[in-house]
Amino acid sequence: MNTPWRFAEDHYAGGQPTPAHLAELVREGVRTVINLRAPEEPAEYDEAAEAARLGVHYVSLPIAGAADLDRARVREFGQTLDDARREGGVLIHCASSNRVGAMIALDATLNRGCSLEAALKRGREAGLATLEPAVVALAENEGARS
Repeated sequence: MNTPWRFAEDHYAGGQPTPAHLAELVREGVRTVINLRAPEEPAEYDEAAEAARLGVHYVSLPIAGAADLDRARVREFGQTLDDARREGGVLIHCASSNRVGAMIALDATLNRGCSLEAALKRGREAGLATLEPAVVALAENEGARS
């Protein structure tokens, strides 16, 4: 677990949040939680139930690793992010934020037309690390601009 951080206006990234993290983020204006963890990844509490208790919209969009980075999931993530932005702040998390950064970078380049270089910078700010080669491969395969 790591403490979620703001990587863009009203956008937070992090590893698995605690109930206390969620409560604090709600006070900061977060209205949607996007969980990228796979269902089989262990969690110490029922995050969906805690989000509901706090009045926060909860979305599970499992990304287990590089093999799950594909165009369809990137489109779905982009739409989910757009929906979340209309409601207020958003927390996107996985276990370490590496998958968060990967999806942020792919969304930026494939859904929003950012250059790959700018998208990777955004992704790194949100936690992109070891998944960067997979992000670059998919972006280039999908014709992202340099």
